[in-house]
Amino acid sequence: MAGRASGATPFYIELIKPSHYDDDGYVIQWFRAWIPSNTLACLYGLMLDAVERGALGDDVDIVINAYDETNRVLPIRDIIRRLDGERGVVFLIGVQSNQFPRAADIAREFRAAGIQVAIGGFHVSGCLAMLPELPDDIKTVQEMGVSLFAGEVEDHLDEVLRDGWHGALKPLYNYMSDLPALQGQPTPILPKSVINRYTSVMGCFDCGRGCPFQCSFCTIINVQGRKSRWRDADDVERLVRANLAQGVKRFFISDDNFARNRNWEAIFDRLIEMKENDGISLSFLIQVDTLCHQIPKFIEKAARAGCRRVLIGLENINPDNLMAVQKRQNRITEYRTMLQAWRAAGVVTYAGYILGFPADTPESIERDIRIIQHELPIDILEFFILTPLPGSADHQKLWREGVWMDPDMNKYDLEHVTTRHQRMSGAEWEAIYQRAWEIYYSPEHVETLFRRAAASGIKLVRLMQMVLQFHGSIKYENVHPLQTGLFRRKLRTSRRYGLPIESPLVFYPRRLWETLSTYLPFGWYWLRMQLLRKRIQNDPRAKEYTDLAITPVVEAEAEELELFAETGGGKAAVAKAKAKAAARRRHAARAAAA
Repeated sequence: MAGRASGATPFYIELIKPSHYDDDGYVIQWFRAWIPSNTLACLYGLMLDAVERGALGDDVDIVINAYDETNRVLPIRDIIRRLDGERGVVFLIGVQSNQFPRAADIAREFRAAGIQVAIGGFHVSGCLAMLPELPDDIKTVQEMGVSLFAGEVEDHLDEVLRDGWHGALKPLYNYMSDLPALQGQPTPILPKSVINRYTSVMGCFDCGRGCPFQCSFCTIINVQGRKSRWRDADDVERLVRANLAQGVKRFFISDDNFARNRNWEAIFDRLIEMKENDGISLSFLIQVDTLCHQIPKFIEKAARAGCRRVLIGLENINPDNLMAVQKRQNRITEYRTMLQAWRAAGVVTYAGYILGFPADTPESIERDIRIIQHELPIDILEFFILTPLPGSADHQKLWREGVWMDPDMNKYDLEHVTTRHQRMSGAEWEAIYQRAWEIYYSPEHVETLFRRAAASGIKLVRLMQMVLQFHGSIKYENVHPLQTGLFRRKLRTSRRYGLPIESPLVFYPRRLWETLSTYLPFGWYWLRMQLLRKRIQNDPRAKEYTDLAITPVVEAEAEELELFAETGGGKAAVAKAKAKAAARRRHAARAAAA
């Protein structure tokens, strides 16, 4: 709780980042969650700034409470009691499409108690950006008297707070066409009480917003725009030092593509200065595209600045699939060079991989995963089902053409099939999604991953923890690792609106069985990973290990690798790359002759 601690009239701001429901209608939440919320950090920082500025005047005491539902049971009744007879607003923030049904249910409880509620995030913003009219789920919350916010709030918070203070929130705040500059904006930060609810002490912030590319499945470009907007190095230093002051030394930099942040070098240089000159210990995870290695000094400076993990938008290894979704920037002929560059810098690589592109079949997906295992030095591979997310060009196209899409937004979590595929049935699509995890994280390939890490000087403990998180989450909890945490909480009364509350005599015995049948096998899996890690760590020849994936790239290899030979698009990509290389050589020869 934060406020101005004055004797003025209190105005309560309840910031809630909602979770979503599992297939049985129970809220997905954990004793400790993995990933902090950037939206919650941004909004909390903006609210703190409003408190410090006295945005509503000296006679108003703005009191802020923040909750991430992924790691705590929401005290809804306590909030209702606190706001009984008092002024306040419940802000449901950063609401993605799969979280919208849960947000609507939370809003329903507060509206029944007469409390003001506003919902913002990618679902509302994306629908307003790409559809000619609001879908029924958003209309329903409007009919409940919920206010909607579309766009980014940095330059408009005072207006919303004033309206909330006077009990007169507008039905819609639409600032989609007014994207703010980020320089000098208040520091994104979470209070220690919220940070302590994550598995490790980690901060989260964005250094920039916007992406120049045109991927048809992406919502970022239509919500945050294609123009790069960034924080200054001074802004980043200020927010990092603010987090360091409360013991936070690890960060998730949530830019969708940090490599296209036009201010990346100044930010890295400042972090390097803080580390090397001031002796500050910090590390971070960033997200980048597959061409980042072509930016001079990008990977080198990222590693020096503290990058220990990088998430790469690999998406697919079939160029035909990539072209079908306008992801022209991904060049498979660069994949091996790029991944080896990160490995040489000692950075663990994560890669996102999407299943369900037009050319995909269960057989081709399995073939491609095995090619990746054999020829690409990726550490952690995570899978997603291609999903027409509201706010994307894919969703807009299907909506216009009247193609069936599942009406239940709760399923739009990239783990469920939500539309039809030309070459796979829905059952086949879901089956290969589950099987993909088992193929990639087979015992044989996990050992290969550990041996590659040992040979490259990457800490095996770190990699083992990631394998446990990414494979174990799917295998034992049946939840995507980006939505998981440590020890699942399941509250009997936190169930989706319209579903019955189960009898304690039914719920608790089943929950006990679920817990035992999940965590006993998970414990055995952890033990096997520990034994494997120690065996490889103690192997005196561990540094000598090599295989095709970590063998240095040579120009002639394109003739031999399955990565290039198994698809027509791959062969064409190689031919194009060879033509460009030949042109560069001719240009260099002419320049030398001149």
